[in-house]
Amino acid sequence: MAEGEEAPPPGCWEKDLAEALEEGGCDLETVRNIIQGRRLPDDLRAKVWKIALNVVGKGDSLASWDGCLDLPEQSVIHKDCQELIDRLSVPEDEKSVLLLDIESVITFYCKSRNVKYNSCLGWIHLLKPLVLLRLPRSDLYNCFYAIMNKFIPRDCFLKGRPFHLFRLLLQYHEPELCSFLDTKKMTPDSYALNWLGSLFSYYCSAEVTQAIWDGYLQQADPFFIYFLMLIILVNAKDVILAQESDKEEMIKFLETSPANLELEDIEDLFSLAQYYCSKTPASFRKDNHSLFGSSLLGLKDDDTDLSQALCLAVSVSEILQANQQQGEGVRFFVVDCRPAEQYNAGHLSTAFHLDSDLMLQNPSEFAQSVKSLLEAQKQSIESGSIAGGEHLCFMGSGREEEDMYMNMVLAHFLQKNKEYVSIAKGGFMALQQHLADINVEGPESGYGHWIASTSGSRSSINSVDGDSPNGSSDGKGVKSLVNKMTVALKTKSVNVKEKVISFIENTSTPVDRIPFNIPWPDRASLERHVSSSDRVGKPYRGVKPVFSIGDEEEYDTDEIDSSSMSDDDRKEVVNIQTWINKPDVKYNFPCNEVKENGHMFPSHLLVTATHMYCLREIPSRKGLAYIQSRQALNSVVKITSKKKHPELITFKYGNSNTSGIEILAVERYLIPNAGDATKAIKQQIMKVLDALES
Repeated sequence: MAEGEEAPPPGCWEKDLAEALEEGGCDLETVRNIIQGRRLPDDLRAKVWKIALNVVGKGDSLASWDGCLDLPEQSVIHKDCQELIDRLSVPEDEKSVLLLDIESVITFYCKSRNVKYNSCLGWIHLLKPLVLLRLPRSDLYNCFYAIMNKFIPRDCFLKGRPFHLFRLLLQYHEPELCSFLDTKKMTPDSYALNWLGSLFSYYCSAEVTQAIWDGYLQQADPFFIYFLMLIILVNAKDVILAQESDKEEMIKFLETSPANLELEDIEDLFSLAQYYCSKTPASFRKDNHSLFGSSLLGLKDDDTDLSQALCLAVSVSEILQANQQQGEGVRFFVVDCRPAEQYNAGHLSTAFHLDSDLMLQNPSEFAQSVKSLLEAQKQSIESGSIAGGEHLCFMGSGREEEDMYMNMVLAHFLQKNKEYVSIAKGGFMALQQHLADINVEGPESGYGHWIASTSGSRSSINSVDGDSPNGSSDGKGVKSLVNKMTVALKTKSVNVKEKVISFIENTSTPVDRIPFNIPWPDRASLERHVSSSDRVGKPYRGVKPVFSIGDEEEYDTDEIDSSSMSDDDRKEVVNIQTWINKPDVKYNFPCNEVKENGHMFPSHLLVTATHMYCLREIPSRKGLAYIQSRQALNSVVKITSKKKHPELITFKYGNSNTSGIEILAVERYLIPNAGDATKAIKQQIMKVLDALES
């Protein structure tokens, strides 16, 4: 409140609200302007909630129902409803009528929606705040239906999509906390199922629940619950990170933490949630809007598997729009991770280049590039450049097999607990398509405003990654990066302009890289098979040799990650040194296990006479490891490496027969001195195969 401004007399706004509600025809915007985030008076709550849920004037949905309480699970419904009545302070003479109303609401909802009731669904807890309003049965059902339809996300169950989305939000804002919980295998559904499924009413007192719902329903934004959940975790962060208790105790602590909320905490809870909301990309909502609403909308749901997402994805349209905005809000510092030749051929004019190949090819140069990147980000923010932003957004080509290296770079930043890290959805190909879609009349409409080239060639929206199909262009609307930045940078300091231009322009020599436009028939020539001199005797198992040590195909259809399907809680924990010293262990190769999403895990490859084991180190338990995988040597059908990255070795396991090869599992490792390792493993495989044949 401004200095000298008088506070409204106590009860003044309540009177205005009561009069507005009494007049009728009041909409949500009107009541929201009067209430301004304050807690609702008990006698007006029912009317305001009905307006917020848009059920004012709705008819009695149960009027045509025969009233039969005859579902197979009816006894469970009746028992849960009775327990709710017993927990509430309801006069004895009203209990039977209220019990019938609640049981009727649940039964009719199940029948009309063809849903099977289960106590774990949390519907009873959703009904509790509504029952306290003493609504007629028709209003009780309409409010319950509206909440289920608008505010409870689809797939709100264990391992459901809403909880994978929440983990991405947590990682975006609190990467350290997210990483800690990941390490403990504490997924959001293990502690937040009843937060989301009951909108906090499961653990919070009736008064606190009403205060939360007062604010939440007025927001009219179903995604706001995610930010309330986030604040609950952020508030408990220090306690969580200091916890030394076992997993189950920690889950119980987290699960019940909303019970500690008191009425005076709610204002701060919402203020902090609003702040985190303002620091979150709009794509968080837009790309997941079908989580809420009718089932018909759900049919259009994005089929992206959020459980496999490396980080939060941001649409290219938001990236373009965000950095044009003035004032507060999410602004992105775009990091283009494509090879230098692709970047120089055409890129987003405000993007910083970080060649992802350097991470494996030249680690020291990569480290220096990362340092320059962070310094460039800092300078661009300070200068007010349109290229500047707190939020790092990594852009690849948009081709999954090529962006594997970018994923490794992304994983590097995430492992360093860098906040505000996202990925451009669809990569540079999506950017090109978007610019073409919004500029259907051609280049003169101004798509060149966004695309720049630093190699002297012209960029084309219709080409892939800036490669013009005919090698020429009239260049209308296309400006060099330096010219573009000179025009676009909104800063008064010429020196600052030059600094920003210098760090955004990339002049590094293009990296030698296998092109991705090689047609399928020629790809066989990229692979070097084991020669006939590598072993003496017949081809093993009656088929042509398939075991190879050479360059890996870029388009691989056998990407089966066996270890990703395992659960660390079920894996055997062993002492690393004890296993290395076992008499049957012939070789030990320290390495990093590399996942498809780029995550790397310090590990050990142990080779015995017949098997190969991967022991993944446990960061929180020095000297101990999980047995991540155990593979028979005679199941290895192929060992491949990249020409550019000979230390990145891929093992493929499967069966060979006269009809071909069936790949059953794929594992990748980053092995120092990989040549020695693969030679030793290959020799041991040959011994096993010779023994089997003889």
